[in-house]
Amino acid sequence: MRFMTMIRIDENAGPEGGPGPELMEEMGRLLDEMTKAGVLLDTAGLRPTAEGSRVHWSHGKESVTDGPFTETKEVIGGYALLQVKSNEEAVEWARRFARIHGEDWELTLEVRQVEEPPGEAA
Repeated sequence: MRFMTMIRIDENAGPEGGPGPELMEEMGRLLDEMTKAGVLLDTAGLRPTAEGSRVHWSHGKESVTDGPFTETKEVIGGYALLQVKSNEEAVEWARRFARIHGEDWELTLEVRQVEEPPGEAA
């Protein structure tokens, strides 16, 4: 089963300068472990909302808004796509990722199973 973990952050609340070298090393070790275990399919951080755009569709009308999106406190700051045996396993990997961030960060990891195309369910 594939699961998408969306890492939700408050862009204005993290440590100044973003992740430090120690956190980046710990993250690298965890991502290496996940890759060797065969569960990590893809992962990346996302650029700030100031550099993004939103396409909104409502009742046949489209609008495009360029960032930053000031009305949103919490945004998706990154993601991981996992291939695991269960929701519990996906949640455990997400918990491990959250814990390495220590006390200076506030983040929420949303873990959701990917809807597989018909006939391709694992």
